[in-house]
Amino acid sequence: MLAGTNLSASVNPRPLRLGDLLIAGWPATVAVALAGLTLGFFAWYAYFVPGLSGAASEIGLIGAMLGVTALAIATWLGYSRYLSQRAGITLARSLRYDALTWPPFLLLWLTFVSSSPLTHGARLFLVAAAVFCIAKVLIAARFNQTVREVLIDFAATRIAIIVIAELAAVIIGQRAGTHVQESSHVLLAVWGRWDAVHYLDIATQGYQGTDMAFFPLYPLLIRLVGALAGNHLIAGLLISNASFFLGLLYLYKLLEHEYDRAVARRAIFYVSIFPTAVYFTAVYTESLFFMLTVASFYYMREHKWWIAGFVGFLAALTRVEGVLLLVPFLMEWSAVRESPKKSDRYGVYAAALIPLGLAAYMAYLWVLRADPLYFSHVQIHWNRQLAPPWVSVINAFAKLAHGGGASVAHESLEVGFTLLMIGVLLAGWHSLRPSYIAYMALSILVPMSTSNLMSMPRFALVLFPMFAILARWGERPWVNNVILAFSLPLLGLFTVLFADWYWVA
Repeated sequence: MLAGTNLSASVNPRPLRLGDLLIAGWPATVAVALAGLTLGFFAWYAYFVPGLSGAASEIGLIGAMLGVTALAIATWLGYSRYLSQRAGITLARSLRYDALTWPPFLLLWLTFVSSSPLTHGARLFLVAAAVFCIAKVLIAARFNQTVREVLIDFAATRIAIIVIAELAAVIIGQRAGTHVQESSHVLLAVWGRWDAVHYLDIATQGYQGTDMAFFPLYPLLIRLVGALAGNHLIAGLLISNASFFLGLLYLYKLLEHEYDRAVARRAIFYVSIFPTAVYFTAVYTESLFFMLTVASFYYMREHKWWIAGFVGFLAALTRVEGVLLLVPFLMEWSAVRESPKKSDRYGVYAAALIPLGLAAYMAYLWVLRADPLYFSHVQIHWNRQLAPPWVSVINAFAKLAHGGGASVAHESLEVGFTLLMIGVLLAGWHSLRPSYIAYMALSILVPMSTSNLMSMPRFALVLFPMFAILARWGERPWVNNVILAFSLPLLGLFTVLFADWYWVA
């Protein structure tokens, strides 16, 4: 695809019309209106009742119910129009199908008829919202091949990983020693291993000590969703899995337009079964960072510079490597800087949003610790410090030569996955756009510049240009078989090890 090609399909927006309600029919309209009235009532009940009384409370009730109902209907009409255009179905059919996703909000009335902890207002709202979103995905999958293929890969791989992890936790049991238990339920606690403990602690207690090595967006989201779920571990699982699904969607659309549907299909499958893909399901930043980086690239290629910059800002608030998106952003913008469109000519200013994410966290640390680079300095706790990239390789081979047992196994994995990333880049760089090459090279170089190769198998997981290269190669049956033979056994092994408190990456 040429550098200036826009990725988005042509969509002709039309103002919303009340006549669309007649097209939908009264059952669909009533279903959405009842859901809107329900949401309006509970918004009033949760936020207005405590501060209002008498006539003011009654006016607040009427305003909330009418306002939220109008918003629900407008959302229904707008999304149905979008689904109709994307899925190639009539507007009437889209409206009627989407109306089926709204009734779950009627479950909120169970708050007044059941004393079960599950029917607590906020928790029940989260359940209803989850069912609402899942129903929309299922309906989209019914009519759209992209969503259908992503959903199949997501469900098949996540279910397999969850089953393996839960069986390992129950049958094999955790590694000998004392470990943090983030839940009294063994089937839930299995997802709160290693770094997950730091993210959950930040969400619960705020930043303390070495927790400042971990960037704030993911624990902030855990805290927000946890306020509804009543459990931060469950909140983290919801965020991770939802982010991974959206990340696969973005990757599919990006590579479908860069190459073709077959390449996109292989790429999302390869990333879903990569040996360390268990971290996409656990309470780790991998899913969120993967989604944000791929989404930023997608909007760069669409020339939606401000959206790409904002998503890059969020990526830089998730992990320090998010700031690397600045380089491909400037490269993509340079390719169209002579465009007659004002949005393209002035899009370069959106690039400033990306480093702003890092700057925001540095400013916070400056206030908290009088050291804006404390997130880097505290890495010494894990024997990390800035050094030329070859130092980490030398240190790794030194450990291989003088270590023993588990140490040799860990170093072998870290060296092996580092060589895999470098090898794929060197062998396949010619099949990528320059911006992809630059981002992949920098994403390998930065973690290698910390004096050791710890966690390199996990860093490879979010390196989406690598999967684009592998997907191009995978059109050859023997290459596809090699990738599957490499990934699947290791994914099963790493999932068991992670579930039983053994260090993987």
